[in-house]
Parts: sequence; C-alpha cells; structure tokens
Amino acid sequence: EADPKSRLLNLKPGQIVMNAFENAQKTLRSGVTSIRDLGGRDYLEFAVRDACNSGRQLGPTIKAAGRMICMTGGHGNVFGRIADGPDEVLKAVREQIHAGSDVIKLMATGGVMTPGVNPEDAHYTEEELRVGVDEGHRFHRTCASHAQGTAGILNAVRAGMDSIEHGIFMTQECLEAMLEKGTYLVPTLAAVNNIYINRDNGIPDFIVEKTIRVRERHHQSIKMFYEAGGKIAMGTDAGTPFNVHGDNSQELQFMVDLGISNSDALSFSTADAADLMGLADRGQISEGYIADLLIVSGNPVEDISVVANQKNHRSVIKNGAIV
Repeated sequence: EADPKSRLLNLKPGQIVMNAFENAQKTLRSGVTSIRDLGGRDYLEFAVRDACNSGRQLGPTIKAAGRMICMTGGHGNVFGRIADGPDEVLKAVREQIHAGSDVIKLMATGGVMTPGVNPEDAHYTEEELRVGVDEGHRFHRTCASHAQGTAGILNAVRAGMDSIEHGIFMTQECLEAMLEKGTYLVPTLAAVNNIYINRDNGIPDFIVEKTIRVRERHHQSIKMFYEAGGKIAMGTDAGTPFNVHGDNSQELQFMVDLGISNSDALSFSTADAADLMGLADRGQISEGYIADLLIVSGNPVEDISVVANQKNHRSVIKNGAIV
C-alpha cells in the first residue's frame, strides 16, 4: 500500500480495530509470535492486545505503547500525544501508563513519513526525554525512541532509553554511548527498503525523497553497530508503505544482505527481541520456556530464506498449540 497513513485517517474506530485484528493474525500466521505496537490511535489497539494476550482471539503476544509522544509539529503528530517541555512530557507519559501502556514511545527526531520535518533534526531535548524515561522506568515500563538523526540518538541514549528505533545517522559517538549503556538498536530495515524498492509505485514524493536521502546512511549505520557488537533486536515498522503486516520475516533477509550472519539474525529475532520486550519465558527452545515456534523446511543457519520467505514455512506453534 503506497499511502497507508492517508487511508487510516478516513477509517472509523470499528474499522481500525478490525484491521488491527486482521494484521495481528497475519503476523502470527507468518511465524512472528510476539510483537510491539509502538504507536496506535486513540488506544484502540489495547482491546486487540488484551484479546490476543488473554487467548480470547488468535494473535501474537502484544506489548503496546498507546499514543506516541511527540513535540508540537513533530514526527507522528497526527496520531501522537503532543507534549512540549519536561512537565508536559511527564504528564503525557503518565497518561499512557494510566491508559494501560506496556511501553513508552518518545519521538526524539524528525522522520521520513511526516511532511515538513527532517530525519536529521533533533526534536525533544535530552532533558525532555530523560523526564519521560525516568517516569516510564519508575512504573516498570520499557522506553523506546524513534531516533534517526545523530543529535536525537545521543539525546535518547543519554536519557536512558531502552531502545533506539531506526538509528539512521549513527556516528561513532552514538555507537560508543549505546555500547556503554547497553541500549538496543531496532534497525527496521524493511521500512526504508520497501519504500525504496517501491519508489515508483505511488508513494508520496516527500517520503520517497527522504528515503533516497537516508537509505545508504542507514545501511552503513546498522553495519557499523553490528560489527561493534551492539545489542540488536528485530523490528520492521510494519504499516509503512509496502511494509506489510505478515511479511515481517523479510527483515531477516535484509539483515543478512547487510552482512549480518544467519545465526545472529535469528538470535536478534528471537532471544534478543524477547529480552528487549521483557519476555523472560519466550524466545528460546529450552526447558521451561513457552513453546512459541516457527517450523520451516530447511536449516536457517545455512539459508536464511527458509525463515524470510513464507513459502518455506510449515507451521506455527503459539503457547504450545498449532495455529
């Protein structure tokens, strides 16, 4: 889909909930058994999360952020909770917690999908981010930050963020700070790559222009972080143009194409992702762990396509039961 954001603006709440259920089921059937939703609309996704997590409806384990928190005019402002200054950010975090969020999402920089903002620019200050992170951690929530530009990445890492989403304009200084803090990087290669691959298929021009500008730098940053031994967890930013729910596993192919080993790509998508999500009983095939499994034809350590390409999938097991 070339412009999913515009379509979403015209949907009624009931339609959004039904779409979310369908996307959750597509994702599970594709072999992804646990996900984060890092920015929804009016908390509608919480009903989907609760139904899936309780077993009332088929779906993956879901941890949801509620409304992403952004500055006035910032990236994500159409659906996000706008907050300016430390006091407003503090209140916004408390609102998400009160609404039922599992994770706090703070927008540290501009982004590709919002018109009129630049991915390179820092949005929130380090102080604003620190207030948000401290409050999230005080109430036992993990904190994730959309952070693409160098200054914004540094602000987010120094503020104590648990994960950096995207990390496009990473520098050696960013890398060293993340290694010191143990901050996870979620590369979301599928988001940028799928826009680039489909750049002639009706995606709004401003999105294509920014994607072309950042893509190579994004790849360089991910390779640099990986080669330095940084902590990585798989994520796709599903729902961006042509980045379809249910095609999540293509991220592993994009990782391997950058030089990440097959075994590391698998670990980033299982044990490491479970660690970031705080799922202590999932992500490994080991005694005492819940059986969330994707059965494939072949050995993914030798050929990552047996996971990345759904034609090689044979079955999905969720909580010990075949889906």
